[in-house]
Amino acid sequence: MSANPQWDISRALRVARLFHLMCGLRDASVTPFLTLYLRRLGLAAPWVGILMGTKHLITAFWAPFCAFLAKSYQKRRVLLLGSLLGSVGASLLMVLVPPLDEDPGHRSCVGSHSVTPTVLPPELALTGNFTSAQLPASNDPVGMPNLPDKRSTGTGDASGLGKGPGESVQEPFSFLPRNSVGSVEGARIASEVLQPITSRVKGTPWERALKWVSHALPLPAGGTALGSPANLSAAQGGSGARDLSLEGLRWTFLLSLGSMVFWELLAAPVEKVADDSLFEYLDFVDATDRYRKLWVWKLLGMAAGVCGVAAVVAQLDCFLMPSGPRGAAHFYGYSLVSTLALLVSIFFPIPICRRQEPGHKTVRALSLLEGDPRLILLALTVFLAGAASSTVQNFLFWHMEDHGSGELVMGFSVALGLLGEILLRAFKTTLLRKLSRVGTIGLGLGCLSGQMLYYSFLWSWWSVLPAQILSAFSNGALWWAVGASVEDLATRGTERPLSAMFRGHLYGGGTSLGSFVGGFVVKRFSLAALYQASCVALLLWLALFLSVQTRLPQERKINYSKLLAAEAGDTSDSEQEMERDWLVKAMREEPSDWKG
Repeated sequence: MSANPQWDISRALRVARLFHLMCGLRDASVTPFLTLYLRRLGLAAPWVGILMGTKHLITAFWAPFCAFLAKSYQKRRVLLLGSLLGSVGASLLMVLVPPLDEDPGHRSCVGSHSVTPTVLPPELALTGNFTSAQLPASNDPVGMPNLPDKRSTGTGDASGLGKGPGESVQEPFSFLPRNSVGSVEGARIASEVLQPITSRVKGTPWERALKWVSHALPLPAGGTALGSPANLSAAQGGSGARDLSLEGLRWTFLLSLGSMVFWELLAAPVEKVADDSLFEYLDFVDATDRYRKLWVWKLLGMAAGVCGVAAVVAQLDCFLMPSGPRGAAHFYGYSLVSTLALLVSIFFPIPICRRQEPGHKTVRALSLLEGDPRLILLALTVFLAGAASSTVQNFLFWHMEDHGSGELVMGFSVALGLLGEILLRAFKTTLLRKLSRVGTIGLGLGCLSGQMLYYSFLWSWWSVLPAQILSAFSNGALWWAVGASVEDLATRGTERPLSAMFRGHLYGGGTSLGSFVGGFVVKRFSLAALYQASCVALLLWLALFLSVQTRLPQERKINYSKLLAAEAGDTSDSEQEMERDWLVKAMREEPSDWKG
């Protein structure tokens, strides 16, 4: 086998391990932090949900279609190289998208260090600069004390803004729009932002100060002299500012959407094409058992990349983009790793000859899914798990940033779950045997719902780390049980297409729908409410899944090895066993003239 370079298995496995490692580094460099970057562009949760839902939808359906075309026309190598080369440039388009605020106050770079203030919660987040000056005491209608004679531009104190004797404010406070004091529109926005904070600050001098600001400064709408020329011009000016803000939001969203769609169309087919090529390559020589062991290399690459890239970006972010929003360096890291993966893909094993296989395997797998109630129940479980997981992928880093977490801690939290999944793999067989496949699926759904409930009650930046251990069960053990169940229920030749349908179409479709809905839930209610609703939905489905599963008919496949062993053990030369043989019986019952 090794004499033919096409079937050099050892070399092919070495290249495949390195390529999987590069793919893990490539995904970890930007994917976990993508929603955080979109937030820093000024996009609210609904728009981020639409962008991420579109991204998952393209991955779920475009990647299998491209892999099918590449296999049909024998252009796998061309598509693999073209996708990697195109994704190198397409990812950099996101850096060119202008933020909603031309002078974002998300960070200030001093030398080579980035000073990051705290960020408002999603429902209060605004961008800009806030300038506070000493207010004249003669205009104080309630006799409030003068404010400190201090000017603060670009940052606010999250811990000292609303502190009174023995009290503290839980919500971080960062930025108000520029020129908010001294302009009518800024006064209106300042009063709207400060109003929810004053409801939590009782009995302090700041409460009277903020109330004085909201009543003393004129607003563009709702004043006592709405018909006066001054208020009319102020209202017109505020309307023009809002029109400019909506126009900027529209352009930022459309440019982000176009860049992300173009980027995902180029990058999505890479892993699917490489996975199919490697499986067929090893299947020609009956070495698919080695294919099942390559998954660990991608997880190792992701675990190393999500921490390493976050640490590197913290040092190079201000050097690469001194004036843009934080996180742009992630895209440069993605392009660099994609270039390295492009070099490795030149030697990636792709079979030249084609094995004749029955066509329309996907159609057969789909018909099998429609006719088996157990597969339908399993498909709904995977779809709901994808919808719930999308809330973690999209908005967990938002939640951590609101509690003062840095990107390095965020990356470590992801790596903790990946390493737990790798370590738990050693107990996969024992877990499936002791709990059964249905029990393991129930364990995975229960751990996922527990994570959702825990995330809704985060109290500090480090409190997310203990819950990440459960990711080994909510992601790893859940997919092991789903994969084993699919292989058991699939017919001959449909195991792989059916598994790809579960991981691609069903899970990806659930992730897409969860992203679309989750963004609007965060905007309408809160991020904690989204996690609590996901927890309740998962628990209800878990109860329904276990109750329905026990009532479904359980079909068992024929174990041919045991059947052959039993037939071999039953062979005997005795007359009694010869009488049991149907052929002997038939011959003895035939007329004697036939024997002659």
